[in-house]
This record gives sequence, C-alpha cells and structure tokens, in this order.
Amino acid sequence: MSSRKDSGSVSTAEMASTGGTLDSPVKQIQIEGLVVLKIIKHYQEEGQGSEVVQGVLLGLVVDDRLEITNCFPFPQHTEDDADFDEVQYQMEMMRSLRHVNIDHLHVGWYQSTYYGSFVSRALLDSQFSYQHAIEESVVLIYDPIKTGQGSLSLKAYRLTPKLMEICKEKDFTPEGLKKASVGFENMFEEVPIVIKNSHLINVLLWELEDKSTVADKHELLNLSSSNHLEKSLQLLMDRVDDLNQEIVKYNTYSRNLSKQQQQKHQYLQRRQQENAQRQSRGEPPLPEEDITKLFKPPQPPPRMDTLLIAGQINNYCQNVKEFTSQNLGKLFMAEALQGHN
Repeated sequence: MSSRKDSGSVSTAEMASTGGTLDSPVKQIQIEGLVVLKIIKHYQEEGQGSEVVQGVLLGLVVDDRLEITNCFPFPQHTEDDADFDEVQYQMEMMRSLRHVNIDHLHVGWYQSTYYGSFVSRALLDSQFSYQHAIEESVVLIYDPIKTGQGSLSLKAYRLTPKLMEICKEKDFTPEGLKKASVGFENMFEEVPIVIKNSHLINVLLWELEDKSTVADKHELLNLSSSNHLEKSLQLLMDRVDDLNQEIVKYNTYSRNLSKQQQQKHQYLQRRQQENAQRQSRGEPPLPEEDITKLFKPPQPPPRMDTLLIAGQINNYCQNVKEFTSQNLGKLFMAEALQGHN
C-alpha cells in the first residue's frame, strides 16, 4: 500500500447514507475535498451538456474504509487519435505519481452524468471489469446539473455480489436472473461518502462563507423550477417507452414459445397415432427422430437491458421525488410567510 502522512484531525461531512449493512468489503468511502474539486473542474473544462467525462480514482484501503486521495482525468481524444492507448496512459500517470510519493493505487473511477442518466450497459461492464480485477473498486457519479442548483451531488456505487455472479457466468436469461433473485432494485449498492478536509481548508471555507453575500443565499428560496423537472420527466417518458418496447419483445417471445410447444405436442400426437396404425398392420414403428432439431426453441431476449432500463426509471423517479419535495417545502414556507405578513 502507498504510505502517506495524516494531516492531523479532520472535519468530515457525510454526503450519503444507506440503510442496512452492505455486503461488500467497503462500508464507507472517505474522499479528499481536493479530489471533489478536481472532478468538478474536469467537467467544467471538458464537459459540455450531455457529454460525459471520466477519470481514475487513486487511494488506499484501510480496514473497511476506502480512502480516495487523488484522481486524474481520462484525456479527450477523437477518432484521429487512433494510436492513443488509454491503458498505457494510466500506467504512466500512476508511475509518475509513485515517483513523487503520492498514492498511486487504482481504487476505481468516476463519471459525470446528465440529469441522473448513468444506469447503462457501458457503466455495468466497466464497473464489472474494475470490481473483478480490484475487489474494493467503486464508481463515483457526479451530477453537475444538481450540483449547479446549490447541493453537491456525488454518489458512490458498487455492483452487488449477486450481480457480480451473474456477470461472471454471463447468464442474462430470464431463468438465470430469476434463479439469482436479481432485480433492478438490487443491482447496485450505494456506499456512504465522507468528505475529508484538513484544518487549513476548513479555516479557508469559514472565511469564504463569511465573505459571501446575503443575496446569494436568498437564491436557495427561489420558487421557480426552471426546466429541471420538465427535462427529468421527458427523460423518464423516453425510458418508459424503451421499457415498453422490451416488454413487447418478451411478450412476442412468450407467444412464439407457446406456439412452438403446441406444434411439438401436435407432432408427437400424430407420431403416436401413426405408430399405433403401423403396429395394427404389423409394420415396424417409425424411427426415432431428434425432436429438438425439428423444433428449435426461440432465443429469449436478454433481460439485462430491461433491468437496466427499469433501474434508470427508478433513478429518474427518485430525482423527481427529491426535486418536487424541495419545491413543495419552499411553497409551504412561502405560504406561511405570506399568511404571517
């Protein structure tokens, strides 16, 4: 493990919590405030609208706590940069950090998101690769839209042990997912995040807070919902349409399978009747045939895409719930103030 000196007592701010106990070797994530600023700065410099920025997380594991002490971004490259090797770039960066005695152990990666749209097959495959190679790996999801409204949105996720087993076996059939009891609600597990700052950074934050104007704080009471709720509902409806298409595919598969079962049953009945007639005439029965070659079962549609879509819909619903609850609170507060005056 990489060694580093402790910067004395620290002040922590818990940004997220999950109920119950986590079935993972990581129960808590401690992240340096400088790492959070680097992630935000990376998006502000290279992220544009729905464009996703990604990077590498570095740190070390202490007992059941994952400490993230540094990070660096993946450079943006176009199709013209065909010779660019991301793996070689990461190795060179970690080698350079090790030479200056900075934590260089790979502990995960981070990614920005657009209105909470991060539950996808690409994220699942990437996190599985990380978590399969490094058991303690996590993915940090940074939402710049929600952060721009005044509250830092940074969440850490890991794949659950059940989903890890399914991904290892690559059995995404309905029977395999049902046997493993994997649903959209238990695909990912959220790990609590604690942001750590030194005494000097805390003093600086207090000074900046004292210098902030009162007018800026009043913006938090703004009753307008801008276009955040509208955009979230539009994305939600799009994913509901995608889920409906997946349901249509599965229903078509079920009908084809049921139709084939009926044809197979009718074929076996005809064979049985023909053999009975041949036996009554003293003729030998018909030769046995491989019925599986005559009736090839239809391929079931992969259900992992359906689970991911359902998980994304659930995430959109949670975002809408949080946003509307905050707005309702502001409206009740404004009503109380108006009635008092």
